[in-house]
Amino acid sequence: MSELKEGQKAPGFSAKDQDGNTVTLAQFAGKKVVLYFYPKDDTPGCTAEACDFRDNYQGLTAKGYVVLGVSTDDEKSHQKFITKHNLPFTLLADTDQKIVTDYGVWAEKNMYGKKYMGTVRTTFVIDEQGNIAHIIKKVDTANSTAQVLALA
Repeated sequence: MSELKEGQKAPGFSAKDQDGNTVTLAQFAGKKVVLYFYPKDDTPGCTAEACDFRDNYQGLTAKGYVVLGVSTDDEKSHQKFITKHNLPFTLLADTDQKIVTDYGVWAEKNMYGKKYMGTVRTTFVIDEQGNIAHIIKKVDTANSTAQVLALA
């Protein structure tokens, strides 16, 4: 699959959230969506990013944004992460790696010389028409909301 670019239609998806409810991109038509991909629940960088979105959540929603986090963790893991850090937004369980693959963020990674497949931390801002307005590839986990709002 070719790399997604700004201005393209965002790939549709359907996934379970932390409560087992099915969530689709189509249900957010007419809204701006911050779709952020992160590697793993409750790890330092992912926690910093989630907590930054949590701490700035009211400001984001006031500007019309919906926040959706996506990782390959399961629903139970997402529930624990949300409870532990009081996250007010939806986390999607992409256990079959379909969404991360469709968005081109499932890639080979290298840690301490060991190669493995994993999620590349990336944020997509999707406009009200379902198009990719912005792609943030170099995510600053402690200031991820500021990165999104700087694009608005």
